[in-house]
Amino acid sequence: MQPDHRPHAALMDRAERGLPEGFARQALTLAMKALDLAELRGRPADLSNALAQVARCLKALGAFIPAEDYLTQALRWSTLVPGLDARVDLVCELAEVACAIAESEQAAGEEDRQVLRAALERARDHAFEAAGLAGQTSDAQWEVKVLLRISDVLERCGDHDDAATMQNRAISLMGLNADLSRAAQEGAEPTLAPGSMLLM
Repeated sequence: MQPDHRPHAALMDRAERGLPEGFARQALTLAMKALDLAELRGRPADLSNALAQVARCLKALGAFIPAEDYLTQALRWSTLVPGLDARVDLVCELAEVACAIAESEQAAGEEDRQVLRAALERARDHAFEAAGLAGQTSDAQWEVKVLLRISDVLERCGDHDDAATMQNRAISLMGLNADLSRAAQEGAEPTLAPGSMLLM
């Protein structure tokens, strides 16, 4: 299973030509070299990480459409890697990039409303997927960060009620974590106050 990243070579060339010399161009070049090496090794974790790094470089350059494609490929490889943390991170990044595509369409005054709506739908879908996976991550603090990230995406998409729900889940989880930490320090069994369960 080889990642199909070459079709975006022309898009990357255009992105690079529009950039000043410096760190951004170097970072993208290094990321592509790392991806070539990862392909030779063929390990899913290496491929997922390398594809994600290329995507982050493209995202930093404002090349959101090819960045989204690289993240999608990285996500596919991440399903072959044990654990969910990396996968959830990639889903969050996909939500953020899809949202950025929608925002760039709006800023450019594009008339293709279909492209805008499709990008917003992808952002929402990824955000809700991340919300569903957040509770399965290895660290409760990481879960809080995931919920806050997707809350921001939903807010940017105009889904204010859903964004508030995610924030409430994060706040509830932070309170629960504080209770557990205090109980552990005191050597007592943690107790949950009424209304302290996570909001779903």
